[in-house]
Amino acid sequence: MSEFLQSLQENAAFLGVCLLTFIALFVIAWLAERFLLRQRSGVSKARYISYVAMFSALAAVLMLFEIPLFFAPSFYELDLSELPVLICTFLLGPVAGVVTEFLKVVIKLVLKGTSTAFVGDFANFVVGCALILPASIVYHFRRTRKSALVGMIVGTVILTAFGSLFNAVYLLPRFAALYGMPLDAIIGLGTQVNPAINSVSTLVLFAVVPFNLLKGIVVSLLTFLLYKRIAKLLKHGIQKV
Repeated sequence: MSEFLQSLQENAAFLGVCLLTFIALFVIAWLAERFLLRQRSGVSKARYISYVAMFSALAAVLMLFEIPLFFAPSFYELDLSELPVLICTFLLGPVAGVVTEFLKVVIKLVLKGTSTAFVGDFANFVVGCALILPASIVYHFRRTRKSALVGMIVGTVILTAFGSLFNAVYLLPRFAALYGMPLDAIIGLGTQVNPAINSVSTLVLFAVVPFNLLKGIVVSLLTFLLYKRIAKLLKHGIQKV
């Protein structure tokens, strides 16, 4: 009974962290739009909602298709779900990006559920925001092709640094606790892929860092190539890259 109560308490605490994190990121995005950004999207409320819903659904579908990576254990798989989210964020602003990122994860959970005790889904949301928020803030401060490129570079750097640190300090230990797998066993999965992985720090260095860097580069490159075409297709009337 005591183990059940302890498990219930841990899950409740994790849920609280998830909710507080979403609120914090939403507030950061709102403050950025309110006080830092020079331009507004100029999109009607109905179109704003429809775009957020459309990009959330598309991102959720892309989240279902994961690509295994030769240098990382199987629970680190690359998906391109941040691509529609980043495009939506460039179109509508940081708040839309955070909401789209959140809805993407919710829709994915409804469609597929979780295989990581929700830790991987939480990580996807937080680390995704680490890319889209800096990128969109830099871009929306002055909408040019150059600022879009700079914003995505900044976002990729923050994604790589924050995502790696977040994995080491919180996500990996929390995954071990909630999933019921010893941390040494998780490290062992990394050792099977790369013998140099023998601790949390080496797992982060040789698997998490290149994983986050690759994701940021691929998503940024595709966004840079596709954004202008998608913006023209939607004909929303805002200034484009």
